[in-house]
Amino acid sequence: MNINSSSSDFSAASFSINGRTYSPPARPIVVICVDGCGDEYLSTSLAHGRMPNLERVIPKGYRGMVRGVLPSFTNVNNASITTGMPPKVTGFGGNFFIEPETGEEVMMNSSKYLRCGTILAAAAKAGRKVAMVTAKNKLLDILSHELDGIAFSSEFADQAQVDTHGIGDVENLVGLPTPPIYSAQASLFVLAAGARLIERGMADFLYLSLTDYMQHKYAPQTPESLDFYEGMDTQIGRMLELGAIVGITADHGMNAKNTADGRPNVIYLESLLDKEFGEGNKVICPITDPYVVHHGSLGSEVMVYLRDASQTAAIAEWVFRLEGITEVYDRTAAVEKLELPGDRIGDLIVMSARDVVIGRYPEYHDLSLIKGGLRSHGGRYEEMVPLVISEPLDEEYMAKAAGDPRNFDIFDFVCNGTLNH
Repeated sequence: MNINSSSSDFSAASFSINGRTYSPPARPIVVICVDGCGDEYLSTSLAHGRMPNLERVIPKGYRGMVRGVLPSFTNVNNASITTGMPPKVTGFGGNFFIEPETGEEVMMNSSKYLRCGTILAAAAKAGRKVAMVTAKNKLLDILSHELDGIAFSSEFADQAQVDTHGIGDVENLVGLPTPPIYSAQASLFVLAAGARLIERGMADFLYLSLTDYMQHKYAPQTPESLDFYEGMDTQIGRMLELGAIVGITADHGMNAKNTADGRPNVIYLESLLDKEFGEGNKVICPITDPYVVHHGSLGSEVMVYLRDASQTAAIAEWVFRLEGITEVYDRTAAVEKLELPGDRIGDLIVMSARDVVIGRYPEYHDLSLIKGGLRSHGGRYEEMVPLVISEPLDEEYMAKAAGDPRNFDIFDFVCNGTLNH
């Protein structure tokens, strides 16, 4: 990876990837994915006066809502945001799936599962100085695919090396120690790193992906959440002062998933299927990832791999009638309606109500990890997320914003759609 930290020149070259053309202005470009940020987090923080920099730019820029991709999980949406494509193109339909060739349950943390190129790699090839900083190291390999630039995680910032990450001595550069992944600092470090990379002339085209630990643990109105969003706003303000065009979206929202007495509101679907149809129908929880303290592998979307395909219609109808289940799709419908890759999903896709999560069986999920109630995501009720652009949109992109924009359109909006282009 070749880094030129002394040059302040901006490449004016347009570039194309996945059938879309991007023409970034000769200014720093920053796209931030605030993991788990439903719009209520921004609204509450702005109402409490905790995000003065965003409050200043929103009236002259743009703020609205966009549709993420389903299932509303991290890997799925980050892959789409950084490619500008839906899951049927990226190949990512969850964090976790059954590998068709081997029958093994595997985590999709590798770029080998990515079926298209990224905007980041294409921008670097066009001459932009690209940096990708993620809080969750699980995203590093996916988002740095074929990238000639800087790529590291705050989770393992102290392990970054020039030959493997395009940068070394990150702690000294940022002026902060490597943070614990289960902390607000895991995300704030990412933003501070982004600001410093711009300031030092080391990057002018950045993707900054945060972690949703705080949103999993704290509702929008809590002091901890308000302090966190104030900290984010401070770092965003630094980037704005450095002349950056900043675009902000999220991979998914977040909702409380608890019963009236505060216990996780779980449908153990595999147990119910065993009881009704006999053993052999396997439920996969695509939210599964290394960060089990966040959610205990409990989300609002699961895949069901059926023992007998001839039972597909009967089982789908039976599952749909369960209290708390809101949507059931067979494989064909999931490909058509949810834009999912058909060879990397189950026979059924099942989603639940706003306050409900779906699990396998009680022994599979360690609920002792869930402190203070469960907040999670994955289904339809976490699909809508914010879109904030620090510059005004031109007439064409205002019309796009009034239609059905997607979170994976954000690079298009930031690179092609602002008046101050």
